[in-house]
Amino acid sequence: MSIHIAAKPGEIAEAILLPGDPLRAKFIAENFLEKPVCYTQVRNILGYTGLYKGRRVSVQGTGMGIPSISIYAHELFRDYGVQRAIRIGTAGSIRENVRLRDLVLAVSACTDSGVNSIRFGGKSYAPTASFTLLKTAYDIALTRGWDPKAGPIVSSDTFYTEDPDEWKLWAKFGCLALEMECAELYTLAAKYGREALCLLTISDSLITHEQTSAEERQTAFTRMMEVALETAIS
Repeated sequence: MSIHIAAKPGEIAEAILLPGDPLRAKFIAENFLEKPVCYTQVRNILGYTGLYKGRRVSVQGTGMGIPSISIYAHELFRDYGVQRAIRIGTAGSIRENVRLRDLVLAVSACTDSGVNSIRFGGKSYAPTASFTLLKTAYDIALTRGWDPKAGPIVSSDTFYTEDPDEWKLWAKFGCLALEMECAELYTLAAKYGREALCLLTISDSLITHEQTSAEERQTAFTRMMEVALETAIS
């Protein structure tokens, strides 16, 4: 049992999905997993383990932002032996060809966070996805007739930024979307020698100002969930 996760040894699977929203974790457990068991409710950040097509898979909420996912990823890798971690989250599009409800696979994660600057003593580190998971997820999405977008994304520390046009510089250099956790997950997976991938569904657009509802973000982005689960057991 770790400080922030009340699971006993063996209760968490080697493959885990990491939604930020704990209610999305609950939705996945109840709608995709067989015989789900809730192994933690600490701080109402829910975690479950069940079976998907006969294989053990866990799903764990992580909260919002790099500090929050850092706590859960550390403990999952270090204390529970998680080998494959797949973030399933929402993001804001910063490219015209990345539209509402599109599926985005984060090849790498730029960031404005100071966490890695502190960690590496001012040097720059490039957090990247595990290639095997990335290719598997991309191929699974294609076989279902979906059109996944793959490329760099941005993990930002600030949701309400002081400069409303700040995203335009990231877009100019090819980034597809903004979210708040991926860079830290990729960094910690590298530290612990584990595999990690970030799958995102576009919930809003900084270009068109379209946005989805809170309910849709919690329960309706099932393509992302399916791809993540299939990738987790591959």
